[in-house]
Formats: sequence, C-alpha cells, structure tokens
Amino acid sequence: MQSLINRRPAPGTRRDPAPSKWDYRLQRWMLTPYVRGFLLKGLPSLVVAGGFALWFAQEPNRQALIGQLSLLRDQFEARPEFRVSLARIEGASDDLAEAVREKLALPLPMSSFDIDLDAARARIEVLDAVKSADLRVRSGGILQVTITERKPVAVWRTEDGLLLVDETGRRVAGLVSRADRPDLPLIAGVGADSATPEALDLIAAAGPLAPRMRGLVRVGERRWDLVLDRNQRVLLPEKNPVQALERLLALDQAQDLMNRDILTVDLRSNHRPTLRLTPNALAELRRAEGLDTVENEL
Repeated sequence: MQSLINRRPAPGTRRDPAPSKWDYRLQRWMLTPYVRGFLLKGLPSLVVAGGFALWFAQEPNRQALIGQLSLLRDQFEARPEFRVSLARIEGASDDLAEAVREKLALPLPMSSFDIDLDAARARIEVLDAVKSADLRVRSGGILQVTITERKPVAVWRTEDGLLLVDETGRRVAGLVSRADRPDLPLIAGVGADSATPEALDLIAAAGPLAPRMRGLVRVGERRWDLVLDRNQRVLLPEKNPVQALERLLALDQAQDLMNRDILTVDLRSNHRPTLRLTPNALAELRRAEGLDTVENEL
C-alpha cells in the first residue's frame, strides 16, 4: 500500500501528456487507410443502402418507383429525334420494293426503339428475290433498307412451269413464258437447280456450239445432256463433263463433226465417243458399203 501511495504524483505536479497504450493503438488504427475509408464512405453508404432497401421492400413504394421509371423511359423513347416516319428501300426493283414494304409490316410512324431490325431483316430475306438485306435507322426519322437482289442466270424448266434461278440454283421468281427471257440459257430435269454451277461452266465452255445450244437436260440427277438444234444431243459423262465437252470441240474443229448428219454423240466413255447417225445418213453409209436397205412405211 505504501508503494502505491508513493507512485501517485504529488499535488501540483504536471501530468504526463503521452497517450496510454490503448489510446495509442486506437489512434494508429484510425490512421489506417482502409478503416478511414470505411468510416468516411463505406459506413454512410451502408446506412443509405439499408434505408433504401427498407423503403423498396414495401410493395406500394416498389410499384410507384417502377411506374415512374417506365414513364420516364416512354417519354424518352417518344422524343421526336427517335421517331421513324419513313422507310426508304434501295437496290430493289419496283415490284420487289413493294413486296419488301409488305414484309416489313411496320406501322410507321413509330419509335426506333420499338423496331426489331433483326426480325424485320429475317422477314425480308424470306423473299426469293432477296439475297441479303441491311436495315439501318438514319437521322431524320428514316429507316433505310438496302436490298441485294438475286440475279437470274438461267431458266429452269420443271413439271410445274418455268423458274428463274441464280448462280447457286436458288429460285428467284416465276416465269410465264420462255420468250420473256430469251437471253438466259435453259436447264431442265430433276435436280438441275442444284447443279446450276456446273451447267454454267458447261455453257461457258460450249464455245462455237453456244449459238446452236437449246438447253441442258439433267439426267438421273447425276449428269447432263447438251441439246442442240437439228435435234442433236451430246451425252456428257457424270465426271469431268467440261473436259469431255472440250475434247468434242477439238474433234469438231478438226473434222467438222457436229455439222454432219449425227443424232447423238455419246461422250460417257473415256476411250472414244460413240456416234448415232440419222436414218438418212445411215442409209447412205450402207449403200456406200454395198449393203441393200429395205424401206417400209413403218
């Protein structure tokens, strides 16, 4: 007891200003950046967020906030600068442009936020004559629709009528009469559309026979027959038909083969072509060989 009394400062003496050990630790802890940041920013944010969560938990408050946000969004989307009042179609013929407008099916004027460009593009590209479509909303309230049309390269004769097809064999449009497109080559037969690229290669390789060509007929969905005027027909092989046609052209140039009385030239064999003569040419050949021919009314 006497030692404790002796440790007390005498009356009138000055107190030591140094902090205690716990005060010192508290001050050092408050100087930590993370603690100061939490007390200055984090804790007030938690209080505000908690108060908003309690307010938002009430159903009437929540519905009122959602309704106000929806109203603000509708007012923003209805602004004049976002309103589309005109659809401009470029790159399409008049008939196709009208069909595109029908496929758009947009009740203009309307807000650009209400236009689903991807869905509208899909509706337009369903049209046979449309290869691709690009839709963009331009300034001034204009919906620009740029169309890339399919270009017909051949007339395909089917059991149901005539069709125009592009370079891939895709249907472009129907055709009433062959005379409406005499500038396009004619292909026929089942599966001729899917083999259109090969048919175009044959037409390009026909050379001097091109003016005499009446069309190409797909046989068995695997090979082509080249039909010429004077009822001549060239039977092309299933594989490498272009090379076979080029060999025929070389033979024709050397021997003037296709100007003779020949009905068919069979090129399906790689070894040599097989010729079928007309009845008159066959009779002349037999007489030249000294063979008697008997003609009858049949």
